[in-house]
Order: sequence, then C-alpha cells, then structure tokens
Amino acid sequence: VAFTIDTETGFDKAIIIDGIWGLGELIVQGIVIPDEFIVFKPSLETNTYPIISHHIGPKQVKMIYDPTGQGGSDKPTKIVPVPLAERNSFVLNDKEIITLASQCLKIEKHFSRKHKIYTPMDIEWAKDGVTKEIFIVQARPETVHASSAHIIHEEYLLKEKGKKPIVSGIAIGTKIATGKIRVIENVKDIMTFKKGELLVTEITDPDWEPIMKIAAGIITDKGGRTSHAAIVSRELGVPCIVGSQTATKILKTGQIATMDCSTGEVGKVYKDALKFEVSRKSLKALPDPKVKISLNIGSPEEAFRYHQLPVDGIGLGRLEFIIASHIKAHPNVLIDYKKIKSGKLKFPRHSAAELLSIVHKIEKLTVGYDDKSRFYVDTLAEGIARLAATFWPHDVIIRFSDFKTNEYAGLLGGPLYEPHEENPMIGWRGASRYYDPRFVQAFGLECKAIRKVRETMGLSNVIPMVPFCRTIEEANKTLIIMKKNGLARGKNGLKVYVMAEIPTNAIQADEFLDLFDGMSIGSNDLTQLTVGLDRDSGMLGHIANENNPAVKAMIKTIIDACNKRKKYVGICGQAPSDYPEFAKFLKKLGIKAISLNPDSVIKTILALGKK
Repeated sequence: VAFTIDTETGFDKAIIIDGIWGLGELIVQGIVIPDEFIVFKPSLETNTYPIISHHIGPKQVKMIYDPTGQGGSDKPTKIVPVPLAERNSFVLNDKEIITLASQCLKIEKHFSRKHKIYTPMDIEWAKDGVTKEIFIVQARPETVHASSAHIIHEEYLLKEKGKKPIVSGIAIGTKIATGKIRVIENVKDIMTFKKGELLVTEITDPDWEPIMKIAAGIITDKGGRTSHAAIVSRELGVPCIVGSQTATKILKTGQIATMDCSTGEVGKVYKDALKFEVSRKSLKALPDPKVKISLNIGSPEEAFRYHQLPVDGIGLGRLEFIIASHIKAHPNVLIDYKKIKSGKLKFPRHSAAELLSIVHKIEKLTVGYDDKSRFYVDTLAEGIARLAATFWPHDVIIRFSDFKTNEYAGLLGGPLYEPHEENPMIGWRGASRYYDPRFVQAFGLECKAIRKVRETMGLSNVIPMVPFCRTIEEANKTLIIMKKNGLARGKNGLKVYVMAEIPTNAIQADEFLDLFDGMSIGSNDLTQLTVGLDRDSGMLGHIANENNPAVKAMIKTIIDACNKRKKYVGICGQAPSDYPEFAKFLKKLGIKAISLNPDSVIKTILALGKK
C-alpha cells in the first residue's frame, strides 16, 4: 500500500510506501509488519534523492498462490514462512521506490485537479515477481482525520479533587496519564516494559529512549527540569515527573496510578485511575510574537506531529536521539568492526567472548550493510532528513553530537573506547572530541551525514551547529576537520553556528563570531557554568535558574555581540519554554529566534503577543 500523506499526522509533503513479500492481504489484515519507506515530495519533483526513511519490517510470513487448491476454491492461497534472506532484505530497491512514489504523486495530482481541491490518495500496488514490473492496482481518495485546518491547544484537568498524592516531584509538561506502574532499576531490563505503562526509574539516559517513546508517563527519583528524562519527555509530549526522590521505593510494578502534571510546577502521583478531562481549543488566529519561534526536537518520528505548529523551523535538532534510538552503537566500534572481528584489534580489559558478542550484535543491528560506517552515516542522514523535510524550507539547525563519556559508554561497544570521568558534564564532550585522534573519524561520519542531507538529498535548509566549544583554538580545529570532510563554511551556502553555553562564548563572543555565522544560547549549560553547579543535582535545583542576574548578563552580552555583527542569535535552552516572562526578556533584548519545546509553542506565542 501507499499513501500520499502521512495519515497519522496529516503531513502532506510525504509519500508513505509499505510493502511485504507475497500477496497483500496480510498487510491489510495487519498480520505482517511491513517494510516502510518515506519519500519527500519536493525532492521527488526536483530530481534530488527523495527517500528520507527506510525501515525494514520483520516480514516473517507471506501469503502465496497455492496451485494444489488445498485452501479451498474460495481460498487458493496458503501462508508460508519467509526465508531469512528475504526477511533481511527490502522488498523494493531505491530505484523502484522512486518510480512508485512518482506514480503515486501523479495520481494525487490527477485527483486533486479533478476534485479542484487537494486530494491525498490511498493506493495499492504490486510488483510482478517474474518481470519485476510495478503495477498500480487500486487508488482511492484518503480522508485524513489527523489533518486539521487549525492548531489544537490541549488543556488537561483532573476531575477528582482532594486526593492525597503518594509521590510528588517536578512536573514536566502539562498532561495527565493513567496506567500500570513498571519499576525498572537497570537499563538491561527495559525489555520487560509494555506500551502504555508508567515508567518508574532512578534516572534515565539515552539508552532508555526506546521505551520512553512508548510510555504513557515517566517518573524518576533524580534529575531536574533540564535532566535527560525531562528533555526527552517534553519532546515526546509525554508527562513526566523528575526529582521525586522516592518513586522507585514507594511505587510498585503492576500498581494502577495516575500522574498529574497539569497544575503547575509540582507533579503528583495518585493511587488508582482517576478521572480527568482534556479540552482542545482550535486557535484560528494567533498574535504575531514579533520574534521567530522555532522548535527543540530530536526524534525524527515525532517531527511530522508538529508540522502544523506556527514555527519557523527547528532551532535545536539533536543527533543524540538518532544515535541512541536508531544506531545504538558507538561510532568507533562500527569503524573498527572488521579489525575486531578478525582479531587484529584487541582490548586488554575485554575478553574475546565479550568482543565476539559485540560483533554478533553489530551484525544483527546492521543487516544489509557490509560497511558498518555507512550504516552510521545513512541512519544519521535519514533522521536528519526527516527533521529537515518536515519544516522545509525553513532553517533546521542540527547540533553535532553532544554525548558525554558516560552516555557514549552506554552504547554498544562504548566501554571499549570511553574513559571514566568523575564529572562527565564538564568533561570530554562537544567540540573537544571532534579533533581528538580518539574521535576524529567518528566526527567525520557526522559531517558526511550532514553533507549527504544537504547535497545529495537537496535539503539545504540544514545548518550544522557546534556544541560546547570552549576556546577559539577548538573552534578553528573543528572547522578544519569539517572542511576536510566536505563541510566548508561558505561553500554551497553552508552556514555554521556555535552554541553559546560557556562563559568564554559570551566573554569572547566577537572572536567566536569571526569564525561562525551565528550563535544559539544554551541556557541550561550557561546557567550551571556561570553559577557553578551540576544541573543534574537535585540538591541544587533551586539555584539552577536562568533568571539569575549573572546569567542574564551573559545572555545580554551574547545577543548584543551578534546583533552588532548582524549575525543570527537564538536560544534553545529550557528557560523560555518554562517561563513566558523570560521569553519576553529575550525579545526585549533583541533576540532573533526563540526555540521552544513543542508543548510550549502556543502559550509562549500568546504571552509574547499580549500588548
């Protein structure tokens, strides 16, 4: 089957193609999980590479014609297992995907002309197993309920008042959720988690993201409003309570509970499934905020959901989400795969059995790729492309990876390469890794992915951004490595931004602006480094506030320097999402763009638009 619109979100610039081996009945019945391909229409029409996502489905069985007729006269078919080689192969190659997508687009245009209104299509197709020809066997208009003419603003309200909470902490988001509690103490046990449960754990990192995406809600003992759990849950639109201190001790697996983040800064957990209501308001006209509004986002799968938000692109696209959720392996272990497999590269602290286990996991993870580095580049590129396509032609700022050593160590093969640091938050991260011999090849893969998206896919709205760049020397070294990997600032219109999240970025703003085309203020790190605290520390959470006069002075210095040089200046930290008054402060200073979490866009625009 194929759809000329994303039926989940109403995103109309994509063609979604699903396919399985054998006859199509099993895909319609939902018995077989298909391969899925996403094609970006504008790239299809400009003859640039248009496929922004390949996803291989398990395809364990197929329905085929049964010449013996044992299925009966009304069912001359049978279901048989799919050979492993076919299960591990895509049902269509790129040329076939593009050909089919082109036909789908022609059909959509025909029906749109006929009906004199945009008419997305639901199409069935088939590929001849002998001649390899592709046929369109059916086409009908598709009614997409997810597509709405107006932005919908949601408000949650708990109906049962007066109940005593059993756990409380910092509320992230504004939603309410009910479900079964699932307490997981170790990331190794995440496979026990079921979709729709409430995840309860001590603290999360990128390794937890696969189950965070299917959780109804997330509750942690540790962390503050800029911790990993908080940042990810906001982007996923999932309610979250962090810094509860006692959740893993009080809440029990299997217990039914309600978590409420709708009442302000304190999130509460109640026993049982309490009644609540959701009001959705259609906002036909929003005020002009008089400043560009963009999104903080990392998960490519979530991007289409936000295509209707009144934003000017992405102000912070995070590679970490793609690496943790889709690649799952340390880049160096993919680069060194053949040497490790052959035994040429040894790690004294790790046994041969451990290395063999890593090799087997890599092979399972990278089916279809002989060159494991290419798997890394292609997977990164497709994730970035999906973000860029959603908001085309608006700018999409993609931050190079900013994992800390403990987070990289959590990836497959990570312990082979990552040193132990007492405080990774201010350790070997960001730009310091990019020119380091231990990581320079891995950074090269990120550069190749960005280049593929911009030059091969034609998504030139992607702007790379360098995080945690401590010195001018680091900036120069990073730009040299980027140039060696085909990302030369100024070539093919390439702009390069830098995060302003360290006091040196503010104090030496003018010198950094000699090397970069703009700055994006990372207020989370800028706050901790200006005030001198660990932002993951629950004990110091009351100090970690961007409203501190010293932090505001740093921000003013950065904005003034960028405006004086007529260069881009935005903010992608948490403060404007949490505090509309802080957004007003930034607007008054003359900031050019404010990047927000998706759930804060409407309320911030309304606040900024008030006279």
